[in-house]
Amino acid sequence: MTAATRPSTAATMLSESTVLHLRRNPTVAFLFAAISLSCLVLFRDVDSSRFLPQFSSTYNLSGFPSVFTSVSNDAASNEYSLEQLLKNASMEDKTVILTTLNAAWAAPNSVIDLFLESFRIGKHTSRLLNHLVIIALDEKAFARCKVLHTYCFFLISEGSDFHEEAFFMTQFYLKMMWRRIDFLRSVLEMGYNFVFTDADIMWFRDPFPKFYADTDFQIACDHFTGTSDDLENRPNGGFNFVKSNNRSVEFYNFWYASREVYPGFHDQDVLNFIKDHPFITNIGLKMRFLDTANFGGLCEPSKDLNQVCTMHANCCYGMDSKVNDLRVMLEDWKHYLALPPSLKRLSVVSWRVPEKCSLDALPHHGSPEASVQ
Repeated sequence: MTAATRPSTAATMLSESTVLHLRRNPTVAFLFAAISLSCLVLFRDVDSSRFLPQFSSTYNLSGFPSVFTSVSNDAASNEYSLEQLLKNASMEDKTVILTTLNAAWAAPNSVIDLFLESFRIGKHTSRLLNHLVIIALDEKAFARCKVLHTYCFFLISEGSDFHEEAFFMTQFYLKMMWRRIDFLRSVLEMGYNFVFTDADIMWFRDPFPKFYADTDFQIACDHFTGTSDDLENRPNGGFNFVKSNNRSVEFYNFWYASREVYPGFHDQDVLNFIKDHPFITNIGLKMRFLDTANFGGLCEPSKDLNQVCTMHANCCYGMDSKVNDLRVMLEDWKHYLALPPSLKRLSVVSWRVPEKCSLDALPHHGSPEASVQ
């Protein structure tokens, strides 16, 4: 007999006269019922606590203390667990699209609005919103996400508040980038493939037909050499497609651990340091780099709007400049869509960006490789 069905000892000891008294006095009866219910709840809590040590020793969650922390007693608490949210949003093959959001990028008429608009006006991209999960890094971002989108998750980072604009290569920026890698590692360990996309990337076409089928980890580039397996490509961590398997999990563990080997560098620089490491060859990870003709950015724009899938506002410093150029991208895309097919084929439209964004405005930290040497 379970705790839920076991009769209360106090109830079995009631005399018949006590029962009659309770029936004749509703106030006393109500009070008695409330006390009995409280005792039953307490009994069940004590009884169920016997199983907690066994669960804790079987499933070691020490690696994810902040990923699975829940929020209580505030307006930003998650409606669903991460597992349930990923399940609801995933495609048939357990693939989800993920982006992160903080308050700075969640402000009205800012980055997140432009990001979602690109899905709505892109070619065969609006349906992909059904598979997008927005990972909010603070309460304001989470609240705004719930207004704009179906699948929102509040990722709590103990001792950190990521609501401000993360300026390039500051300690705040570095901490947020590594938090992202740690979280993506946990998604892989839960068995989900993902496309990770920065929110300052415009989605103009469905990218899935352009992905490599036989690859564990494929990533966009700031500079593409022309060959997808050339380790001289310069990857950009803002867009990648990763399949969940033992190889990719081991790779993300290695990538995250390497932050301690290269302190002061962000995830993208560290990936450049480790991409030819023997460990990656030994685990058999298949890595490819995505052509900027399809997955472009301000560092190296896609030249043909007939081929572009995504455009990234990379190589850009400052919120105002970034938002301006993202808006220009959307206007250029709308102009392209309005053209008759004959003019589209001639590629008569080109990007007007960068406009306010400029490589010259970026803080200069020198070559990552040179800095390490």
